[in-house]
Amino acid sequence: MQAFESSLHFAKQKDTEDPLRNFRERFINNQGQIYMDGNSLGLCSKDAKEALYHVIEMWEKHGIDIWSIEDSKYFLYQKVLGEKLAKLIHANNDEVTVMTNTTINIHQGISTFYRPTKERYKILVDDLNFPTDRYAVDSQVKLKGYTVEEAVKVISSQDGRFISEDLIIEGMTDDVALVLLPSVLYRSAQLLDMKRITEEAHKRGIIIGWDLCHSIGVVPHDFQDINPDFAVWCNYKYLSAGPGAIAGFYINKKHFEKEPGLAGWHGNKKETQFKLLNKFDHELSAHGWQTGTQPLFSMAPLEGVLNIFNEAGIKNIRLKSLDITAYLMYLADERLTKYGYAIGNPREDEKRGGHVCLEHEEAYRICQALKDHQVIPDYRESNVIRLAPVALYISYEEVYRLVEILEDIVKNKEYEKYSNKRTLVV
Repeated sequence: MQAFESSLHFAKQKDTEDPLRNFRERFINNQGQIYMDGNSLGLCSKDAKEALYHVIEMWEKHGIDIWSIEDSKYFLYQKVLGEKLAKLIHANNDEVTVMTNTTINIHQGISTFYRPTKERYKILVDDLNFPTDRYAVDSQVKLKGYTVEEAVKVISSQDGRFISEDLIIEGMTDDVALVLLPSVLYRSAQLLDMKRITEEAHKRGIIIGWDLCHSIGVVPHDFQDINPDFAVWCNYKYLSAGPGAIAGFYINKKHFEKEPGLAGWHGNKKETQFKLLNKFDHELSAHGWQTGTQPLFSMAPLEGVLNIFNEAGIKNIRLKSLDITAYLMYLADERLTKYGYAIGNPREDEKRGGHVCLEHEEAYRICQALKDHQVIPDYRESNVIRLAPVALYISYEEVYRLVEILEDIVKNKEYEKYSNKRTLVV
């Protein structure tokens, strides 16, 4: 385990030795600001900005012929981006596409695989996942004529922080048809053992899908080894593709013959798409789950920033992420616990995602005070300050400064100047 020191000199030395340090210059950060919210919305990169401007220029220059230029790159843009994303999860190129948003992609996955019978009709979920996943699950079972109470099986957390993998597996009873779980819990940064859980689901003949929103771009996944049935994710957190960026979708090649739950024109085979037939001619790849026309302005920034990720390497990103989050926890132990702060995430590398969950009874007001110190945190109910020292653009010195500020805010009771009334966007 890395031996840390609590001096500023040590933080500066770590930055000097950081093999990813030069990538920081590829991102646009406000001078003097410490941006710790990359687990909710990643910073804009110069590469993403340039890619977007390029597509705008191509539209301006070519009009409708944008679909034909550069060997039809933009008509097949989902394939271009899918191949780049596939490297991050070690999937086959044709198993990954980009489309719509995370919630709609959950609907797409469930509507494709959820075929309830009298014996198997339940969907298994946990009670700590992000709410949109539950909204989609609940909607899907109701569309099949069930009530949420009878068809949604919830595995409850025993402590409000973590989910027991053993309880998840115990919950895979004969009446469960499908499982949907997060790879990393947004509140506590717990990283689930996806391979173990997926294997246990498949032993029981259960379909399993994963929500990678809080792991994509910070945790390497090996989908050729894990072998899930489907997965979804957003691309605007660690992947920094911009606010509301187009989302990702994975479907295992063994399911390519399945009929999409939500079929659309752009899921048709390209060879017959412009024959405009009224019978769906399903493309047998992840791209066959496309629906409407691809939104180029939402896709272009993703292409730009993925160039950075492929240059840096997801394994190198993970190494720094684990180290810099461990460093943040070390400093918190050294300087913050005596002021009522506590670490609310796993400490083991193999069980932790890319952010640190710092808990405090005054977390909301502390977050407001942090912003006046030019620190951008992320608050989650009821007492969590989420801090994401993103490997590509956060320095060890910034983590050191962050802890200094967190200490001063509570030691000097600065938070008392702020209201506890929640704002519209928390």
